[in-house]
Amino acid sequence: MTHDEASKNPNPQGKGLVPVLDSITASRVSVSVPPKHIEQISSELFTSLFVLHSQFQFKPVVGKSYWLYRKNQCFKLSLISPEQWRGGFGQYVGECHLQSDITWTLKLDRQAAKDRQLMQLIASRRAEFEAKLQAAETLEQILPVFESALPFYQRLFASALANSLGTSMRKSGIASLPYNKAIKLLSNENHD
Repeated sequence: MTHDEASKNPNPQGKGLVPVLDSITASRVSVSVPPKHIEQISSELFTSLFVLHSQFQFKPVVGKSYWLYRKNQCFKLSLISPEQWRGGFGQYVGECHLQSDITWTLKLDRQAAKDRQLMQLIASRRAEFEAKLQAAETLEQILPVFESALPFYQRLFASALANSLGTSMRKSGIASLPYNKAIKLLSNENHD
C-alpha cells in the first residue's frame, strides 16, 4: 500500500463499527433455543459467566473445546490442551465447551476437583452469584446484556448468552419472575 492509498483509507486494518456489528450478529444464536427450567438456566448462566470472566484473547467457536487454567485466583481459557502445554499457565482446571446455544460447559479435571482451595473459590463465586439471583427483581435483570468490564470477546459472548438464556426464560414464562417465584413454579410443576 502506498502512502497515498493509506491516506485515503483512514481505517486500513478494518477495525471499526462494521466488523464489531458483524461480530455481534454472528454471535447471536441461530438455532432455536428451548424453554428451560430455572435450575438449568441458573447452572448454565453461572458456568458460562465463570468461563467468560477468565482471560482469553480469541474468538471461541461453537462446538470446540478449550482448556481452563488457574494461577492463584486468575483463570485463563486457552486453545492449548494440557498435553500440549506442559507447565503452561498454571493448574489445569478443566475442559470447556461452547454449546450451540452459546452456553458453556466445564468438565472439571479429577485432580482439580480434589483441590480444596479451588473448590472453595468456585463455591464462593457460586454463593455471590446466588446472592445476585436472590436480589434481582426479575430473572432478566441478572442476564449479562452488557458487561462493560469485560474485554471484547468476553463481552460479545456474554451478550449472546443473555440473548440465548433470555429467549429460553421467555419461552418458559419465567423471565419477569423473581428467582424465588421461578423456583416455586418449578417445585409446583414437580408435584403435579
